[in-house]
Amino acid sequence: MSETAVGQSGSSSSVFQMFSPSLLPATLMLGGGMTISAVESYITATIAPSIVRDIGGLELFSLVTTLFVAATVLGAIFMAMRPRTIGLRGVYIIAAVIFAVGSLLCAIAPSMPVVLIGRTVQGFGTGALAALCYAFIRFVYPEPLWSKASTLYAAIWGVATVVGPTLGGFFAHDSAWRYAFAVLVPLGILMAVLAPRLLPQAADDREEMKTPVFQIGLLIAAVLLVSTAGTIESMAAKIVLIATSIAAVLLTLWLERRGNNRLLPLGAVTFSHPISRVYLTMLGLTFVLVSDIFIPYFLQILHNVTPLVSGYLVALVALGWTVAAFFSGTFTGAKASAAIVIGCVVEAVATAILAVFVARENPEAHLAILVPAAIAMFMMGVGVGLGWAHLVAKVLKLVPDSEQDKASAAIPTMSSLGSAFGAAFAGVIVNGAGLVEPGGVAGALSAAFWLYLIMALPGLIAIGAALSLKRASA
Repeated sequence: MSETAVGQSGSSSSVFQMFSPSLLPATLMLGGGMTISAVESYITATIAPSIVRDIGGLELFSLVTTLFVAATVLGAIFMAMRPRTIGLRGVYIIAAVIFAVGSLLCAIAPSMPVVLIGRTVQGFGTGALAALCYAFIRFVYPEPLWSKASTLYAAIWGVATVVGPTLGGFFAHDSAWRYAFAVLVPLGILMAVLAPRLLPQAADDREEMKTPVFQIGLLIAAVLLVSTAGTIESMAAKIVLIATSIAAVLLTLWLERRGNNRLLPLGAVTFSHPISRVYLTMLGLTFVLVSDIFIPYFLQILHNVTPLVSGYLVALVALGWTVAAFFSGTFTGAKASAAIVIGCVVEAVATAILAVFVARENPEAHLAILVPAAIAMFMMGVGVGLGWAHLVAKVLKLVPDSEQDKASAAIPTMSSLGSAFGAAFAGVIVNGAGLVEPGGVAGALSAAFWLYLIMALPGLIAIGAALSLKRASA
């Protein structure tokens, strides 16, 4: 552990301690990296239609997100597998510059292929920055503040769900979308310049090993395949892509179990080891949560809610995550383990409740139906927020120092995998349930009911994994 963390170990574990004079510089840098990652994602989602209207490339529209997600995973892996001549501070500088270059490419792009290149470069930078936020925790903060740091990151994502679309809407006119990327360029450069001054030096205590190129390739292929599956209409093609992606993940896990040249920390693919159940819980939580992507559509079609209002209603999910993260941030020991279990249960139940209140024909937008639906959305986020910070803290505590960078990189990787597979699986459900054929209100009713009923079931896996963690820590 770094001198900074050791020096503060006896101080208060309040979240406000992170903003004390000695910790504030690093908190601003790490929080800034997470803020750029979060806000940029929502800005781009908002302005993407404007990009297509301005420079064309509708046939490549889905790749704006697909390539970005795959690149974020690769960026996180780079943080863990970087050359030994590059420290964590060096990775931060590289990631911030790469993010700035990607933003510049998007800002000046004359065509959609150039935008895709820029988004891929951006994704690599944001993936590395997100992983660094977790990797730096043990070097910046004393152990009592580890879960508080994760709580701060949750708050940032919660704020981003409101700030991002709002800023995106400001730039979503004609060619103004270019300025949404242009303003990020100086921010990336500024972060790169400040990193050596504000972030602590972190010792490289990783084990000597070769880069597991084959596992990395399989994992990136899996993300690309399943992300593509979530954007196409053909059910047969979806199933083939998802099945191939699952096969790639299973092969990756098999190689991780049998080889010494590992991408993930020791024990991550062995269910008897607690770290594997931590990652499985994270995967399950994000898998279920991503079903919220269809909420705005269902609210507009079934409940006659305007696009703006539906966007802010679905933001209740992120608000719930943020509120719950702060509420449970002071928990330790058995209370923290219980919060993880309760959170998994709350998320699964709230998702199932959406099958009752969202899957209703409500053209007059009666509050008797919308209010319970809104509460369920909020509680979905609460479920994740109750336990996420404690899951992150468990990751940092369960692995040795030599595996910490791998363990930190695996956190955003698991989140990306869960979201990608969850989105693809949700797409299969809604298409099979009639969202497109017969479509309309009838199709939306059927799709909403089956989506949230079925998507609650993977939550049982998260509950089981979380219960095993609670027993192990008892």
